[in-house]
Order: sequence, then C-alpha cells, then structure tokens
Amino acid sequence: MCGIVGWIAFQRDLTRERSTLDAMTATMVCRGPDAGGTWVSPHAVLGHRRLSVIDLEGGVQPMTVDTPDGPVVMTYSGEAYNFRELRDELRRRGHEFRTSSDTEVVLRGYLEWGEAVADHLLGMFALGIWDGRTDRLILLRDQLGIKPLYVYETEDGVLFGSETKAILAHPAVEAVVDRDGFRELMGYVKEPGQATWKGMREVKPGTMLIVDRGGVRERVYWRLEVDEHHDDTETTVRRIRELLEDSVSRQLVADVPLCLLLSGGLDSSALTALAARKLTEEGRQARTFTVDFEQPDDFRADELRGSPDAPFAREVVDHVGTLHSDIKLDHRELADPEVRRTVVAARDLPFGFGEGDNSLYLLFKAIREHSTVALSGEGADETFGGYPWFHSPAVQQTATFPWVKRLAPTRLYEPELALGALDLPGYLAQRWSDTVAQLPSLPGEDAHERRMREFCFVHVTSALPTLLDRKDRMSMAVGLEVRVPICDHRLVQYVFNTPWSMKAFDGREKSLLRAAVRDMLPASVAERPKAGYPLTQELDYVGEVQRQVGELLSDDHRAVEFFDRAALTEAVREKPEALERDTRDAFEQVLDLSVWLDLYRPTIKLS
Repeated sequence: MCGIVGWIAFQRDLTRERSTLDAMTATMVCRGPDAGGTWVSPHAVLGHRRLSVIDLEGGVQPMTVDTPDGPVVMTYSGEAYNFRELRDELRRRGHEFRTSSDTEVVLRGYLEWGEAVADHLLGMFALGIWDGRTDRLILLRDQLGIKPLYVYETEDGVLFGSETKAILAHPAVEAVVDRDGFRELMGYVKEPGQATWKGMREVKPGTMLIVDRGGVRERVYWRLEVDEHHDDTETTVRRIRELLEDSVSRQLVADVPLCLLLSGGLDSSALTALAARKLTEEGRQARTFTVDFEQPDDFRADELRGSPDAPFAREVVDHVGTLHSDIKLDHRELADPEVRRTVVAARDLPFGFGEGDNSLYLLFKAIREHSTVALSGEGADETFGGYPWFHSPAVQQTATFPWVKRLAPTRLYEPELALGALDLPGYLAQRWSDTVAQLPSLPGEDAHERRMREFCFVHVTSALPTLLDRKDRMSMAVGLEVRVPICDHRLVQYVFNTPWSMKAFDGREKSLLRAAVRDMLPASVAERPKAGYPLTQELDYVGEVQRQVGELLSDDHRAVEFFDRAALTEAVREKPEALERDTRDAFEQVLDLSVWLDLYRPTIKLS
C-alpha cells in the first residue's frame, strides 16, 4: 500500500516547483515508509511513497514507460488481485515485463486498453496516470472506494492525493470548511464525492476522472446495479461460498508477513477459517490477532455487545489452528493525548469513532511489529444485513439513516448550531431522499422488499465508505496494509440483488453468510449474535476523558462552542458509571475536535 500525490498545471512550468511536490509527498510518509520517489515534467509532477508488499525490489514508483510519442507515468496505491491473469493476457498481446509487480501490470494494462483498463481490475486501488502522448491525466478509484483519492481543481489543472493533507500542503490551498462540509462531519452520513474541505472532492468509488486542457470529465465505470435474482437459496449460498473462497485466496498473495484480524464474530471468523485452510494447503500457518482490554473480569453486556470476544476468538483459533496473539490495551494508552493527536492527524478530520479509533490505531501499531498485511471482515454487516436495525420493523418504517442515532450525540450538540445554522434534521432528510432516488425500482418488487433494498443500498454507499476510510487511515498511519475480502465488488453486487426474504431466510442477521461458512466454524461462533467493535469498560478511562473535557471547559477552548456547554459541564461532574453512551460519545467528539482545531487551524464558514 502506498501514498500518491500529483499536480497538473497546463499554464505554468512545474519543473520549478519540485519543493512543493516534495512537501506534498512528504505528508504520505506514514502510508509509504519503505521508499519515496517523484517524477517531474513541465506540466505534470507526480509523487509516491511506497509500502513494499509485492515484488519488494521492483515496483518502484512513479513508474514510467517511454513510448515514441511521449512517456506514460503512473503513481499507484493498492493491489490488483487479478494481476497474474492480466499479466498473462498482456504477455499474449506482446507486452514484456521488467518486474513482477502488479504496478507494472496496471500500467501496461492502460497502454493496452486505455480508459477501459478500469473494467479489467479486481482489487483496491487509487491511481494517477499522466499520459504524455496526449497531455492528459487519468485518476481512477476502485469500485467500492476502499482506497481514498482526493482532487482539487485549480485555474489551470488539478492537485490530487491519497489524503487531503497532501493537497492542504500546497501553498495555494486554504484550510476552509464550509456549512456543507461541517454538516457532513456532524451528520455521520458519507456523501460520495464530498471531501469536507472547501474546494476538494473525492474521486467517487467506481469512477474515473480525465483531466486535460479542456477541463475535468467524469466517467462512472462501475456502480451497484439492480437486477432480478434467479438463484434459489441453496444455489445462492453455494455461489457466495465460491466468491468468498476466491476473494480470500487472491488476497493472501504477498511477499511480506500476513495475518488476520479475528474478533470471534461471524465475519472475521469466516475469513480466518477460509484463509487458514488455503494457507495450510500451501504449507503455511495462519496468524491471527485479537484486541482486548485490561479490565475487570466481570464483563457487562450492553446493547452493542452481549458477550466478550476473547472466548469466541479462542474457539476459532483452536478449531482452525492459527498462531494467535491477544493485543491487550489499557486505559492509559487509550486516553493518551498523543495517541488521540496521532489518530486525528491520520484521519484529517474530527468526529470519528473516538475511543474506537484510538484502540484500532493501537491494535494496528502492535500488529505492525509482526505483519505488514492484514485481512479484515469489513463490509459484511452492510452487505449481508448484519446490524440489529435491519431487523427492527419500527426502524424499517423510518425513512432515515438508521445508524445516525447511534453515532451522533445530537443531544449534546450546541442547539442553535445543530438545529439552526446546520439544520442537521433537514440535511439528513434531504440526504436520505437524494440517496434512495438513485436506486432504480425492480419490476414487481413489493413495498417491503423495496425498502429493504434501500436499506442495503444506503449502507453500502453511505455507511461502508466511512468504515473503509477509518480502517485505511488507522492502518496506514502505521504502515500496515489492511485488505477487505468481503468488499470484493463481485460479491457485493451478487448479494445486493438477493431479495431480503433470502438475506434473512432463517430469521437471523447475515443468514446467507452464516449458511455459506457454517461448516467451517465452531457452532457457538456460527450462532453468535452480532457484536459491535469492542470498547473498554474500564471506568478509569471514562474518568480520564471526563478530566480532559473539564480542562477544555476551563480553558474555554474553541471546540466547546460546538456543544451544549451547560450539558457538558454537568456531565463532567457525573460519576463515570452513571454516564450514558451518547454522553461518552460527546466527550470523544469534543476532544477530537479540539485536537483537529489545534492541528489544522481551519477557517470554518457556516453561513
């Protein structure tokens, strides 16, 4: 995995701007700790930071192919999991390869197929190709947006980068967040194409941008399609198993140590079992890691987690035979202001998952001492209908994003801000309406099936991108590549079109996934209900967070302006065990916001 940057300017000489390119590229060092490189020409400069995963000696970037009509140069982040098949096909078409990297395969694929190379790629990727034969830039992002890619249009071209900090490093870009950007931050709904910072946008998932002297043109090469599902349940379960096996097998290819993230839940356990079987066939042993906390033995069940992960993870380890490690975190690490500072800097934004981001970062930091690549179960809940609210009739009748109530502690936002200047309720209602309007109707589909298809659609397009971005940022902050086999676009497309009656055919969440992997798992794990990402139950952690929020109140920090000061003041005086979840979430948000304001010193324009 890597970090990419670039600057295209058709009306100036960029050979004099190497220092600016170097500054932009330097912001990506965490994403690519192994090597760096730049390529400079009069109207295009490209930068790259490399995390070496495949072909450690080759694959140096930016990668160039010189042609009689000019150079074709690429800066690339990600993995093309079908690169071996593509390389064989390109060789049959006359291409010769100097390396064994997937990077060269993608570049030569562009030379062969041009823009249509996008239709050949299976994987997670974000790339920029400068075609010196025609003086144009191609920006391309994978089908589900697993790898980030941002762009900023200038008067005579564009800036682009894997993270917004790369673009913010350019002297012409101001750190401004306007009303729309701040509403998205506080609303917890990801709108494809939005980037929070004024003037910036994402390259949308499944989309290509073509930049030339005539401007910027957008081409959508993939989207979720609505189609009738003709397979019966047995055939569907078998097809899902085949797609899972193929995706996992492809994503086990690496020239560096590889591991699996194991929570003991259905998703991660399924990937672990599939991967362990494949690795055993190759004479290798799977390695797994589970996050846990230094806390009292008396686990307290709540609405998010009915049971601790560790016992279930251990059952999987014993069942499939992995080399396992528990990564234990304590409240001092989680509450360390320097950890929070690193996490917010990695995300470029506040209003993340607070403690959950801190623990994920610390988990990845510990794993990075042993492995460079990890496989994760991200995407299963969104794809297969795993969240509890999917199965709540009351929620099904409500035309809104069901996760917002859980994530956004709106009760503690500053009322005039949330309900007045930002009008979050109106914003969320409009976003819901705009999102579901993109979804074509299927002939003969009844109202309930339509609603559940809408639910699945908004989860894949508006919830999953937030989780993928979180995982990418926290992992790349320590130079760890995390792969997400369930986010194979072939699998997501296939499952999306299964009717809801089939997705929940046994009355449970993730019925199809459970049926597809039940034979590989301990019965207790196969039957385990959905459990959320683990959070510490140490009251010492809550107390320390309270103390830090109290300091912000005493210092009259700017971050407090966005929250109900009276409610925060009352909350910091409560006993830690008496605090409700949304109050704890608000503490996390105000602390993250304070760090972000100090680091980025943004100009916020809400009118």
